[in-house]
Amino acid sequence: MPERITLYTAKICPYAQRAEIALEEAKAEYTKYQIDLQNKPAWYAPKVNPASKVPALAYGGPPVPPDEPSPASVKLAESLILVEFVADLYPAARLLPADPVQRARARFFVDAVSTKLTPAWNSYLRTGTADARDAFVAAVDAIQGLLPERGFAIGDFSIADIAVAPFLARAYVALGNDIGAYEPGEGARVLDTLQQPRFARFQQYWADLQARPSFQATFDKEYVTEALKKRLGSLRAKQ
Repeated sequence: MPERITLYTAKICPYAQRAEIALEEAKAEYTKYQIDLQNKPAWYAPKVNPASKVPALAYGGPPVPPDEPSPASVKLAESLILVEFVADLYPAARLLPADPVQRARARFFVDAVSTKLTPAWNSYLRTGTADARDAFVAAVDAIQGLLPERGFAIGDFSIADIAVAPFLARAYVALGNDIGAYEPGEGARVLDTLQQPRFARFQQYWADLQARPSFQATFDKEYVTEALKKRLGSLRAKQ
């Protein structure tokens, strides 16, 4: 039986949502503690994560309040590491396939998300250039090219889907609300592009991700929308 788990998270953070989805998929018992990323508690870095980032996880140790973490608990960080940690703790959730080939495919998909999709999206969000827009659309196309004919990234739901879902969610929020450095109305045009028939497989995949109960339980769309507006609303003015 896994020991006590406390997850330090933040609703706005896509990396933190990865860990939350994994724990929900595993049906784990855990305590969730929200960290204000704009005003982090003084105890957080020295007692939980020296990098002062979320997500982080305290595992084991005595029962203590989340804001009084025990030195007896093991502290872990970095979203993809936490996702695989949860997969190892709860093998029945099958977040990591038993088949070595499928495991490799899942990790290859995660790598594509990390090296293609998220950098392209962040560049477009923060620069708004035509080149960055085209690179983002090309990255979506590359992700689509890795998908099987149906189902999730490797067929069954896995770490691959956990890796990508939070970033797509925030990209759609930003594009749908014209949040970013791109010209007004450009977000809607990019969404129109992604609705074209050539992206039909991607759209089905995105719909499947949104329908997953673990995604719905961990994504507060209204909160993220308002937080992105507040945090990134000035990007266009700086261009």
